[in-house]
Amino acid sequence: MTDNSMNTPANDRVKALLAELQQVLTTTDTLDEETLALARQLEQEMEQLIEKSEPMVPELESAIALEARFAARHPVAEGIVRELIAVLGRMGI
Repeated sequence: MTDNSMNTPANDRVKALLAELQQVLTTTDTLDEETLALARQLEQEMEQLIEKSEPMVPELESAIALEARFAARHPVAEGIVRELIAVLGRMGI
């Protein structure tokens, strides 16, 4: 099996978006624990996805669920997650 965890522009963009999301979340006072846990789960899943470089539908579902949760109260975070979903789509995930 070959190592597919190379740095591609898409992988780099996913990492940058995750870092941006983390920064936004650490400066937001109004996050409930469940939403914060979902964000942490998404970050872990995305890191695994980059390492494996294989399509993983449950991870995309986690991103979509988190985007919906952020829609009303955290528009900046929602935009980051929306862009993350778009990047994953372009990666074929």
